[in-house]
Amino acid sequence: MYKIAAMGDRNSIYGFVSLGIGIFPADDTVQAVKTLRRLADNGYAVIFITEALAADIQTEIDKYKNEPLPAIIPIPGISGNNGIGMKQVSQFVERAVGSDIVN
Repeated sequence: MYKIAAMGDRNSIYGFVSLGIGIFPADDTVQAVKTLRRLADNGYAVIFITEALAADIQTEIDKYKNEPLPAIIPIPGISGNNGIGMKQVSQFVERAVGSDIVN
């Protein structure tokens, strides 16, 4: 059975516990990269990651871009939205449809 995780600063991801989603606080990029690799290698199919953290480790996230799993989904954190998640959705749609119909 596949699992779901949330990564980011503790205040942004703590609420996911109530949904049964595993939380993995990460305060620095080295820790975040190690955690992402561990989650990807241990059966996590969906990994929610705060946009701020995703921006810091984008190179590592890109390694999973063409893999079927895990799906790495940027989400806004408590510090707000920086547009990375919407940009990624737009890129996925353009790749699937052939043109950017989101914007």
